[in-house]
Amino acid sequence: MKKALVLVMFVLSATFANAQAFEGKGDSKFQVGANFQNNGAGIVTTYDTGLGENFSIGFTATYILGVEETINAEFDDRVDVRARFNANLGSVFQLGNQMDIYPGLSLGLRNFGGHLGTRYFFTDGFGIFMEFAAPLAKYDNSDLTPAQELNNQFVFSIGASFNL
Repeated sequence: MKKALVLVMFVLSATFANAQAFEGKGDSKFQVGANFQNNGAGIVTTYDTGLGENFSIGFTATYILGVEETINAEFDDRVDVRARFNANLGSVFQLGNQMDIYPGLSLGLRNFGGHLGTRYFFTDGFGIFMEFAAPLAKYDNSDLTPAQELNNQFVFSIGASFNL
């Protein structure tokens, strides 16, 4: 029994040691998770591909599922798509192969924004992510309705990250 336990621990440690949070040019990540903001919660998906040692580009798509009934949000209020740029700084801060920190900028249907995220990979193909995002400049500067504020405010996301 002890030998089996030691073998399992060895295999797991070897698997964790090979996990790569960001490998640079050509590296692709897909993430899916939950999105939390005022007056609603939904799903978020992201795709990023490495263009250099420490930067990547990609896109984000969100859809707000749980919206308070008093807001009366239509489909176009609930959905958002963004192009994004990330500075992948895990190697710069020498965080190891499993972890990456990525601040970035995004340009979406509702605003120009910024985000700060982190990924941690348990294996070579699977990890978790957490991301904070906020608008830096809104396209519409007038008083927004609560429905228009969806996807146009501070957002917290958490979920699963996959190497492709």
